[in-house]
Amino acid sequence: MTSASPGDAVFEGVYGPYQITDGDRREVLGYRLALFTAAIAQAALLLQWQRLGGGWLWPWLLPLLAGVGLALRWIHIYLRPLHRALQLLWLIGCLGFGALAITAGPAGMAAALAQDSRWIWVIGPFFAALAGIGFKEFFCFRRPEAIGVTLLLPIALLGRLSGLLPASATTLLLGLEAALLLVLCLRKFPMAAAADVGDKSVFAYLESQRQLPSP
Repeated sequence: MTSASPGDAVFEGVYGPYQITDGDRREVLGYRLALFTAAIAQAALLLQWQRLGGGWLWPWLLPLLAGVGLALRWIHIYLRPLHRALQLLWLIGCLGFGALAITAGPAGMAAALAQDSRWIWVIGPFFAALAGIGFKEFFCFRRPEAIGVTLLLPIALLGRLSGLLPASATTLLLGLEAALLLVLCLRKFPMAAAADVGDKSVFAYLESQRQLPSP
């Protein structure tokens, strides 16, 4: 990460002062753009599925998967195990989508998913990772749209998997979640980069604790 310069703003953290560098600002912009890309791709995928049918959704699926993956690359989470867990869920979900594409073909993925809801177990970890991003955003900023993303994804997918929700209700919930994710992303761009970076003194403290020799 780029070292701080004398012109960078200084903040007082829990464990001491820290500065937001140009490198931090680039990471925050990358995170916001990646999540925005994922939000647009998800909304477009759902709209195409509803209006034109489920064939050939993969051109939207690729930026959705990549956007969430890059967002998880640049997101700032104090707890490293939680960060790694979300990245692992994303990877497992991407592999699940790959298995679905190989089994049903790129043009038949939506049809296979609609016919056999058990595929949700395979691709579900990806959406769990996306819900985790929503939870992080709610935990840090208390934005109502963030808790909507966090809750609506599991409700929609688990409701469909269990048979408690019809396909129409699942589609409605996913559409609402996609709209809330877009709102979340758009509201983030005017925010100062320091808000997404968090308290860098906490990151430095946790890193120092990890480097201590085991007793």
